Amino acid sequence: MKTFPPSQLIINADGSAFHLHVKPEQLADNVILVGDPGRVSLVASHFDPESIECDIESREFHTITGRFHGKRITCMSTGIGTDNIDIVLNELDALANIDFVTRHEKAEHRTLNIVRIGTCGALQDDITIGSYIASQYSIGLDGVLAYYAERDNVSDLALEQAFVDYVQLPAKAPRPYVAKNDAELLERIAKHDMVRGITISANGFYGPQGRELRGKLADENINQRLNSFRSGDLRICNYEMEGSAIAGLSAIMGHKALTVCCVIAQRRAEQANTDYKPAVNKLIQTVLERI
Repeated sequence: MKTFPPSQLIINADGSAFHLHVKPEQLADNVILVGDPGRVSLVASHFDPESIECDIESREFHTITGRFHGKRITCMSTGIGTDNIDIVLNELDALANIDFVTRHEKAEHRTLNIVRIGTCGALQDDITIGSYIASQYSIGLDGVLAYYAERDNVSDLALEQAFVDYVQLPAKAPRPYVAKNDAELLERIAKHDMVRGITISANGFYGPQGRELRGKLADENINQRLNSFRSGDLRICNYEMEGSAIAGLSAIMGHKALTVCCVIAQRRAEQANTDYKPAVNKLIQTVLERI
């Protein structure tokens, strides 16, 4: 039986996970991840009255567990970027599958349903602002999965190579990985009213997504190649910043994961909408009903 020493799994004095400050009994099987700590309260505003079990804030990690129409759900903010996802997914899995008293791995695996609700920029002309995109595949430009032994086992290596050959990322960029989102969650959440396809998880908001302010881009034409990439019926639909690590680490740890995003920027048309909260709130309601 695997045991985790204090230097590997840091547990706070109150019995909670080091960064999240969440205790094992406060974690539901259904987990909604959002980037913005303020969006956790928006999600929780839809929970059943008097059902809130905990409301915990630690750094950028805000967690509320409650019930929506009787379904127990934990909503947690991650902040921005896949580096934070490495923290969140490892501590969520530890809360589910490690005994915090004995520090032993539990004999019976507990599987979490993890859905990220985010915002994104569309890379295809026909995907309009306000659309919802469900990621079939997430391509990570961040390199996080390279530090895990099962990186290749949970990656679509053929799609990865096709992407590398066609898109031609800057020479010194990390090698991308391709993580598949959970098929059952995809069907359950996306149904017939969300766009499906490939999502790029960028490791930054400006240069890594082809935005140029005062710092000159290494490759000014990368978004055109992303737009034209095809693999069978699959095309690259959007940019966001967390989904690849969520899908990849969930697969490694035996959880089900999906990223769904509301389009707030049309990169091809060079348009953006900063008044996107009503559309995001509608997406939240949809996910809560379907999770």
